[in-house]
Amino acid sequence: MKKYLFLFLLSSFSVHSFASDRLNGTVWKTIDDETNQPRAIVKFSEDKNGTLSAYIEKILVPSEANKCTKCEGAYKNKSLVGLTIVRNLKHSGQNNKYTNGSILDPKTGKTYSFSATLSPDGQKFSGRGYIGISALGRNQTWLRVK
Repeated sequence: MKKYLFLFLLSSFSVHSFASDRLNGTVWKTIDDETNQPRAIVKFSEDKNGTLSAYIEKILVPSEANKCTKCEGAYKNKSLVGLTIVRNLKHSGQNNKYTNGSILDPKTGKTYSFSATLSPDGQKFSGRGYIGISALGRNQTWLRVK
């Protein structure tokens, strides 16, 4: 009986350790930090290595529904819809904090380091893109889409 109890407890811990992240599958409306207007709908997914990425599902500003003309390499002239803008974001172990990611700004074609915090109610996602140190960057708040 003790063996079965031990196996049950061991298996429940292993299942818990493989549970997906809270952001996995969530959809967000990005809000431009300069104009305070909605720009796009993005969706998070969890990668095989346990990090998170997010791609653009829909462009909300019709004049920008074209291609990433300022992007470099594989992203050059690719459609913005379907473009992965967040990569390698990882839950830091602290409540609602995410770190070590990168974010692509389609307006400039530049990639920045990215960290973020999910609000306690799970409805706001406050991110910071920066170069080098976090003090040299910009903030953006995304709103959850239901």
